[in-house]
Amino acid sequence: MTRALFVAAIAALLLPTAANAAQTSLQIELNAGRDFERHVMTYDCAIETPITVTYINAAPNFLALVPIAEEPEELVFVSTVAASGVRYVSGKWAWETRGSDASLYDTTLGDDVEAVLTCSEFINTP
Repeated sequence: MTRALFVAAIAALLLPTAANAAQTSLQIELNAGRDFERHVMTYDCAIETPITVTYINAAPNFLALVPIAEEPEELVFVSTVAASGVRYVSGKWAWETRGSDASLYDTTLGDDVEAVLTCSEFINTP
């Protein structure tokens, strides 16, 4: 077997049919070599429930799995060039991280709009 990384069930997709919906899963294969990291971060975004984001770093691919209340399923975000921090995009959404802070933007609202969510990472200090 090669040194391939299997990221199982990155996104679950609901495919509607006439009578009911069937659930399927998606599997993506990334050739990661030795540089694979998976981080799960929980953020306080001043909403009812904290948001848990999974980051998959498999150079040269950097992904984030972000749940968004307006979307029926968790979205797969891909990193893009950013001035500082890291910017991940998926469809109309942009998730930006800088240190322990993160923000969610709806890119259809323009470039200079406020974040839809502004979040801070939970730090578990005993």
